[in-house]
Amino acid sequence: MAKAERLDRTFRALGRRLRVAQWNLDGKRTLRRPLLVLNGIGMNLELIDGLARMLAPRRVVSFDMPGIGKSSDPLVPYNAVTMAMTASIVLDRLGIDRADVLGISWGGGIAQQLALQHRPRIGRLVLAATSAGVIMAPGSAVDLARLVDPAAFTAGKTLHRTLALLTNGGGRGAPVSLNAATPPSLLGWTYQLASLVGWSSVPLLPWLDVPTLILAGDEDQVVPAWNARFLHALIPDSRLKLIEGGGHLFMLSHPREFVMELERFLDANAAVESA
Repeated sequence: MAKAERLDRTFRALGRRLRVAQWNLDGKRTLRRPLLVLNGIGMNLELIDGLARMLAPRRVVSFDMPGIGKSSDPLVPYNAVTMAMTASIVLDRLGIDRADVLGISWGGGIAQQLALQHRPRIGRLVLAATSAGVIMAPGSAVDLARLVDPAAFTAGKTLHRTLALLTNGGGRGAPVSLNAATPPSLLGWTYQLASLVGWSSVPLLPWLDVPTLILAGDEDQVVPAWNARFLHALIPDSRLKLIEGGGHLFMLSHPREFVMELERFLDANAAVESA
């Protein structure tokens, strides 16, 4: 059985010093493509550690966004275009020509931009608990207000409370340990929040020719499931799966169901696509 180990590295990409993690490096010897995970707002990579280990022997890659986790604060603001370029550079630095991509919440916007901007680098695309950007069905006003409140993310106790509320977000799931969450810097959180202001993938999604799976919690009060249906309607030949009883971070509260759906999709025609 492959060892579900994690290896952390730090290097610069587009002037940003990033902490990059890889799990399941024995997966280099499998036919499965590596999986690049782009996290939600304020989420350090330790929060997906359990999911990455469940995906062994698949090689999993992720990185802390600027000012999040152990990545240095950003020197200048960034946007979806520059962060998609950064993700592509991370793949280059790790010697990965082509990867599958999972975008979670905020990271789903970057994942869409990456697939549109660097199509040859992408095998399959998974969008979880996300939207098409500014053209979206808004969620609960209380939850959205919490998302734009720096006090809810940049202090340890309030961050854990915020993530706990977002994890269920109206849904029903197993209790989730959030002890691994670390508060982002105020600058990192602010720039990450601002990076998708005014951004929308809607005009280009009908031309997205990447095999795409869209996952959403059917009780998500932050990014309601209507947004997943909207993405499904715009992206040609995409697949849609609603996680019953899932809140916004259903991948943490329903990990087995999430990983099952993820692997089923990523492994479909994997040998053919890798040829």
